[in-house]
Amino acid sequence: MPLSDTFIRQAKYSGAKAGDKHSDGGGMYLLVNAAGKYWRMNYRFLGKQKTLALGVYPAVTLAAARKGRDQARQLLAAGTDPSAAKQEDALEVRRAAGALFEAAAREWMISTASQRSPETHKRVVNWFERDVLPHIGQSPIGDLRPRDILSVMKRMQARGTIESSHRVLGYISRVFRMAMVAELVDRDPTVGVGDALKKPVVKHFASITEPERVGPLLRAIHAYDGHAITCAAIKFAPLVFQRPHMIREAEWTEISLDSAEWRIAGSKMKMENDHIVPLARQAVEILRDVKKITGEGRYVFASLRPGRPMSENTINAALRNLGYDGDTMVGHGFRAMARTILDEVLGERVDLIEHQLAHTVKDANGRAYNRTAHLPARREMMQRWADYLDQLRLGTEAAPPRAA
Repeated sequence: MPLSDTFIRQAKYSGAKAGDKHSDGGGMYLLVNAAGKYWRMNYRFLGKQKTLALGVYPAVTLAAARKGRDQARQLLAAGTDPSAAKQEDALEVRRAAGALFEAAAREWMISTASQRSPETHKRVVNWFERDVLPHIGQSPIGDLRPRDILSVMKRMQARGTIESSHRVLGYISRVFRMAMVAELVDRDPTVGVGDALKKPVVKHFASITEPERVGPLLRAIHAYDGHAITCAAIKFAPLVFQRPHMIREAEWTEISLDSAEWRIAGSKMKMENDHIVPLARQAVEILRDVKKITGEGRYVFASLRPGRPMSENTINAALRNLGYDGDTMVGHGFRAMARTILDEVLGERVDLIEHQLAHTVKDANGRAYNRTAHLPARREMMQRWADYLDQLRLGTEAAPPRAA
């Protein structure tokens, strides 16, 4: 028997676990449960029993629900699945609502923010706000072509930001890849754009790589009378030779003094892979002293401003105060120092050095090693390196302790 408006209005939930179903005919029924009243339609398509949602009462009236049922039956008669048609209609609505590039870009920035450090996320947002969105933000994302993206990139390069333009191009590509998954676009128009851009000039960081010059540098570092956290950071840097931003953003939750390890999540790494840094005895001693000062906080090398790591310029500023200018030695230069001396002087295995530099190292089959690869051997290498630095600093080095 067909339903009436009065019956629907007065229908109460009986408490049945599956809810109460009141048929209106043609497969359509009113489902009443504790949450409300819902229009549903049962049908068969390609031999399978399916259910179509027609709306929620009273937002969808009895007349509107019947109209939806009739339309669904027409689709079935034409050989079309009503549920699939409804999903396609919903997709078109989503496409229309999020059609602008700006909407997709902001959604990507929000959804991926946790994968970047706060400082990196701020730079990404600033790049989009200043260099991207003002030019293509209000364009329908599906209408953008390679020439539109190239125009944005060339504006950036005209300011001299060659390297940054390539980074931003990569971020724009990620926006389009997310949009492809959401079926807002069919292709990524950034493909090939990088080939038409100026390539960044590879710039090597200033570094001291001769053992006879490393000794005086280390003596100056150990005699530095700056702030205690700065002194600790600049002593710690050559022992671990990680990127400066990783050192300044090191967190106590990543450090295990008992097992002498620093475990860094892939979300913080340049190559996005988890990384383990074995800590030599000398590095652990530095961290134990620092923990007395910053151990109650988040960051190992904390800023004087609560809740923040030390400034990205702290280590370089300390080197400047010690008399080493930017053309002689920078914080990033400790990596080149270790890479050169470990290989050419101490004779350490190149693959172990590359692991410790957090570079991708692949096996004979082209597969990248995981973060724990050769950990015992790397631990021994890091201790030999720390001992050798002590010899250089104290002026007691004899024949280099070459690796076995």
